[in-house]
Amino acid sequence: MPNRLADATSPYLLQHADNPVDWWPWGPEAFEEARRRGVPVLLSVGYAACHWCHVMAHESFEDEKTAAYANEHFVAVKVDREERPDVDAVYMEAVQAATGQGGWPMTVFLTPDKDPFYFGTYFPPEPRHGMPGFRQVLEGVDAAWRERPEEVGEVAARIRTDLAERAAVYSAGAGAHRPPGEADLHQALVSLSRGFDARRGGFGGAPKFPPSMVIEFLLRHHARTGSEVALEMAARTCEAMARGGIHDQLGGGFARYSVDAEWVVPHFEKMLYDNALLLRGYLHLWRATGDALARRVALGTADFLLRELRTPEGGFASALDADSQDPVTGESVEGAYYAWTPQQLADVLGPEDGAAAAVLFAVTPEGTFEHGASVLQLPADPTDQEAYRRIRAALAAARAQRPAPARDDKVVAAWNGLAIAALAETGALLARPDLVEAAVRAADLLLAVHLTPEGRLLRTSRDGRAGANAGVLEDYADTAEGFLALYAVTGDSEWLGLAGGLLDTVLLHFTDEASGALYDTADDAEQLIRRPQDPTDNATPSGWTAAANALLTYAAYTGSAVHRTAAERALAVVGALASRAPRFIGWGLAAAEAWTDGPREVAVVGPAGDPATAELHRTALLATAPGAVVALGEPGSTEVPLLADRPLVAGAPAAYVCRHFSCDAPTVDRAVLAERLGVRAG
Repeated sequence: MPNRLADATSPYLLQHADNPVDWWPWGPEAFEEARRRGVPVLLSVGYAACHWCHVMAHESFEDEKTAAYANEHFVAVKVDREERPDVDAVYMEAVQAATGQGGWPMTVFLTPDKDPFYFGTYFPPEPRHGMPGFRQVLEGVDAAWRERPEEVGEVAARIRTDLAERAAVYSAGAGAHRPPGEADLHQALVSLSRGFDARRGGFGGAPKFPPSMVIEFLLRHHARTGSEVALEMAARTCEAMARGGIHDQLGGGFARYSVDAEWVVPHFEKMLYDNALLLRGYLHLWRATGDALARRVALGTADFLLRELRTPEGGFASALDADSQDPVTGESVEGAYYAWTPQQLADVLGPEDGAAAAVLFAVTPEGTFEHGASVLQLPADPTDQEAYRRIRAALAAARAQRPAPARDDKVVAAWNGLAIAALAETGALLARPDLVEAAVRAADLLLAVHLTPEGRLLRTSRDGRAGANAGVLEDYADTAEGFLALYAVTGDSEWLGLAGGLLDTVLLHFTDEASGALYDTADDAEQLIRRPQDPTDNATPSGWTAAANALLTYAAYTGSAVHRTAAERALAVVGALASRAPRFIGWGLAAAEAWTDGPREVAVVGPAGDPATAELHRTALLATAPGAVVALGEPGSTEVPLLADRPLVAGAPAAYVCRHFSCDAPTVDRAVLAERLGVRAG
């Protein structure tokens, strides 16, 4: 019999709807029930593409005896961290503070007042490798709750106090600093260079995550200063990832991270946010250098998004699972869809092409993964391009016959905003109008389903039906980023106006007026044990610095002192972290590069359909100047302040390059415009 999760829109919650655990969704009813019964809350947080979430579900949540004990002694609450990042953030901070580590599934025990008092992540069903079994944990927590309630209360109170003190640090830091200047940005580069893996790309050791936000900072820093060190770190990292197993060599797109330091074996889940960010990163690397591999990877990633993550409604699904069904055993196995043995290559391609493919994709008899299988890599570009295309197409067709990983098809506003920006820019710069059309369609879905009549965003939808979860800061910031990119590419000023509306909500409901700090949740959102707030990046740009970047961009289009001042105050925290933790404030550093450079404002005026207008517009979009904004309009346009009073020059389309609305002499010459904006020659 289904439990209370049966009506959820989250695929992750629906995966648990038939568990014998009597799960409750997060909400006041669950905590009222815990208070009525006098029992603690068992909070389990995960997401649909999480491998260890599936493992714990199979081992413990599907076990009748374990479920019966949990139901008797706890109120069990299940949360999809992608639907409720605020709940996840608050309790993950407590887990990390208490244990020194975090991860999913996250297992937390709470009082009926939502205060945490015992933590963990994955627990095996029986004691293993120094970890207690999950049943042991349940019994121990129940005993402590019944026999030592004063101790439980003291722990919970201490944790709540500690979280409140941590929260105060960010607001104080924002108020006491200024946006990073040139010296701060240089020091951030120096700090990054110390942790850079010059041989294998990326930063640090295993596991290795794609440093998408840092790559954007490095490319912007190179554009502003000419630093070859910055460009080399970005280019080396992008090439290493592109050639490694973390990059799907057959279908395009990237996995979540590499379990090793060489980018060989990934954790196989493929997330929308990673691929949106990396698509934009590879596009910007191509824009800066003309690198053919970067261009190929960008287009392959865009095609992956359209082919495998686009929903029937036009949005983009959240993820593909790490696990899929092994075609031999029928069991759900991590990576089964992606790994190959030499014999499997030969079975598909024949002995000669199979042997060639094994060399091309680094498939060895010993294997680089499990059970003698290898994850495909591309150590070097093939010399025979025709053979490469033939082999790749044949393997892709054969792989398509394997059981595919499951798809988490909920649409998350923030991640769709990132995808909209990436696809719009890629389509414009690489002559793929279908990508721009896909970006517009996704944006239309956000307007139709996620944006309420009151101008507020809902975070998720599925099958065209909005979820009930309020948008958080990253939803407003990243959706605004997507709309701003659409305006730059299409010249449709409606997108600029919509972005402004979202950013006004950020100013009204997410901003601390005293310090300029930003909160992850609105002032009228559900009150948790603390209001979450974090300027550092995680797998996605921090909502705080994403908002700062979008506010700065909007101010550059409109001349709004209110939005520019808000961006300045929000970027102050970046100054505090630039040299100490640059790997974790990459998006803020990228925004600070734009702040330091201006950013450059480009107004292109000319009749629509005039080839000269189109040529100037595309040249402006090719600008490497950090955070440069591009406005496009007809002569006499007044909807966008940057375009006001910008006439044609001798009757010809013209481009104006400005900073803070102070402009150089207009030009009708594409080459002159390119030189002013740092556009790569050729």
